[in-house]
Amino acid sequence: MVKIPSLTSQSAIILLRIVTALIFVAHATVRIANSTIHQFADFLENEGFGFSLVVVWLITIYEIAGGLLLTAGIFSRWLAIGFIVIIAAGIVIIHAANGWFVGEHGTGGSEYSVLLICSLIVIAAADNEKH
Repeated sequence: MVKIPSLTSQSAIILLRIVTALIFVAHATVRIANSTIHQFADFLENEGFGFSLVVVWLITIYEIAGGLLLTAGIFSRWLAIGFIVIIAAGIVIIHAANGWFVGEHGTGGSEYSVLLICSLIVIAAADNEKH
């Protein structure tokens, strides 16, 4: 069996938590940097959501603040649950209609979102074991 030197299960969970958190921070930061907040809000408005601009800003703030807290391992279980809710809503509202594959075989499908949810479940479970 090949072992990665000095990488324990606990270290692997920490790595997963940090990388997952930084993905959320990057996702929200790019939304701000590329000025797509209003585009996302318009999409939600067309899907029948009221207060869509407020919703998009709340999601964006949660992704940045929650991502930074998750990176530090603060409130990991609770933040993971919030991220799962956001991602599950994204699957229902956006990604499911685009199929399963995200990249080469399709555009905007659910596979990446499902992987993030699984990562967040592992992060939440590991946090439960700490307490």
